[in-house]
Amino acid sequence: MADSPWAPLLLDPARADPELAASRLEQAWGQQRLVALAGPGQQGELAQALEGAPGETEALARFGPGVVVGSGGSAGGRHWCLQPLTHLQASAEASAAWLVALGLEPAACLHLDPLPLHHVSGLLPLVRARHWGGEWRWLAPSLLRRPADLAQACPLPRDRPVLLSLVPTQLAWLLASPEGTAWLAGCTVIWVGGAGLPAPLAAAARRAGLPLAPCYGATETAAMVCALPPQRFLAGTAGCGEPLADVELRLDGATGAVEVRCGRLSPGRLVAGRLQPLPLQPGGWWRSGDAGRLGSGGLEVLGRLDGALLSGGETVFPERLEERLQEQAAHAGAGLEALLLLARPDPQWGEHLVALVRPRQAADGSALLGVLQALTATWPPAERPRHWHLCPSLVPTAAGKWERGRWQSWLDSLEAI
Repeated sequence: MADSPWAPLLLDPARADPELAASRLEQAWGQQRLVALAGPGQQGELAQALEGAPGETEALARFGPGVVVGSGGSAGGRHWCLQPLTHLQASAEASAAWLVALGLEPAACLHLDPLPLHHVSGLLPLVRARHWGGEWRWLAPSLLRRPADLAQACPLPRDRPVLLSLVPTQLAWLLASPEGTAWLAGCTVIWVGGAGLPAPLAAAARRAGLPLAPCYGATETAAMVCALPPQRFLAGTAGCGEPLADVELRLDGATGAVEVRCGRLSPGRLVAGRLQPLPLQPGGWWRSGDAGRLGSGGLEVLGRLDGALLSGGETVFPERLEERLQEQAAHAGAGLEALLLLARPDPQWGEHLVALVRPRQAADGSALLGVLQALTATWPPAERPRHWHLCPSLVPTAAGKWERGRWQSWLDSLEAI
């Protein structure tokens, strides 16, 4: 496949200067090339997905320039999705219409991007800015860990709107310091996605008056499909907002899975060099792996269906319980830094929950576990963790997602001792 003139260009943005990687990406698109974007440690896996049957690369050429980018990986394995540039641009047009409805001119905006280009959430700020005629500026993620240096390294203009895309982990870094909070206050719209927004973070952002816009999307949908306007967020509305203008949303009646229909769904996933079309429901609906509900705030994501567990006949979404416990721990002043709830087999209940806990630096781990157990003592039995483990290495990915399979393995090794 690599010998074909239509073969995708394999690009590793994590190993290159981000601005240089963006330049190479745009140059390849100008040459009508398809570009495969690999993250750290993904080069071999991506190469296997690209290698395959003769003639398939020529078939991919009918989609024009675009990207092959990873989706998932937290559970159920990673998929390598094809997204034509026309789909990415359609996504940019939909987000532009959303901004116009807020009274903003997209072409006048500065779009800051601290997310990796090999994630669709980091790729779209570049595509949006170029498609709108605005300005895209790379923001080194390491700066978000040093809020005291951020204002000097990246001063925000006062004469035009500033857009920022973050994952909740990055938001937490900035909100932890007065300097980071003050810098965020200079932004016009702060899109927060990639993972659920914990209630304590949302509350802290509201207290600071920050213009957060919680949003939801996927690689398969060319990023954002709904977003909550900052004014509604600050008024206390929960959820991810209403669908963008080019998107339809619904819920599967049996599972509650979020289903999406739009013109920018991925044409398919590459497996051993062959394009396998997305599995669609009748009528062209794509079923995500997330459970949700539709309310006054639009879409509210309950959690991953592949992470849900059945305990005593009850369906439990660990992400929702993590948010609840984090909020209660914050109110109690407990030194909780990170929390992950995992399912374990149970002969009586089917499954039960186990908690992995990382205390804040200098916090007493044993005392923290005692506080958390007291907070959950009155929870329903299906929602109450049965076992608690201190896990000093517990951290999400750079994109703010939990690699649940990795931490399940960590728990397996711990319980095997």
